Amino acid sequence: MPWLSLTFDLEDLAADPAEEACFEAGAVSVTFTDRRDDAVLEPAPGEVRLWPATRLQALFEADADPQGIAALLHERLGRQLPGLAVESIEDRLWEREWLKDFHAMRFGRQLWVCPRHEITTEPGAVVVVLDPGLAFGTGTHATTAMCLEWLDEHPPAGAQVIDYGCGSGILAIAALKFGAREAHCFDIDPQALTATADNALGNGVLDRVVIQDHATALPAGCDVLLANILSGPLCRLAPAFAALVRPGGHLVLSGLMEHQQEEVMHSHAPWFDVRRSGARDGWVALEARRR
Repeated sequence: MPWLSLTFDLEDLAADPAEEACFEAGAVSVTFTDRRDDAVLEPAPGEVRLWPATRLQALFEADADPQGIAALLHERLGRQLPGLAVESIEDRLWEREWLKDFHAMRFGRQLWVCPRHEITTEPGAVVVVLDPGLAFGTGTHATTAMCLEWLDEHPPAGAQVIDYGCGSGILAIAALKFGAREAHCFDIDPQALTATADNALGNGVLDRVVIQDHATALPAGCDVLLANILSGPLCRLAPAFAALVRPGGHLVLSGLMEHQQEEVMHSHAPWFDVRRSGARDGWVALEARRR
């Protein structure tokens, strides 16, 4: 069955009133998309973050009156709709449609992240099978990519690993695919923990994953701790990370920008020898060895 698609730019419109107005006008679904290519970092639990340039798409029944809908939205929102576009689109399996643009990605020499609809035949490939989902982390963002490249360069065979702020579990799963004996995965978002367990099951490593919903339950003395979170928490958590990583163990930090590097390095300097391990698109990754 075809649908009537109505799209417009949010600009300075608030997302919630715009979405509500569309549903009041008869929309059966509302989707927000990035009009440019801006990164959106992991939201806090219950928080919804949108892009600086966000476009709204509302789907209506095929026989809906687009002029009438536009008039209702204009009245409800008190302004014309920027970049308004109307078109008829054919029905699709929407839950899979957006995956067609997500392809296998290589990180370093051996590591690949592949969606379920695509495989790699590269000899010696270490493969993490992962579809994009609601939890943060597929390898497409620079911060995740640099962590994956570190794992490819430093395979943690036999190691006990902590994935602090695990999101989709991609870093823990990659570590396990490289032979880590165990990965403890912690996140403040229950949805992330569910996604991590599902993705670990899909990759055949669930028996070596320990899901932790409290940071106090994480084991001390780990060999590798990976934390792809924001710079503020990275600084505040330095003493906790020092307590979790064994002497000689490794700490990998990502999620910070160029101008935040010195502050994060300084906060960990009392316990770790810290150096910059990578930089991409204005983002920085650090690696540290516990003294």
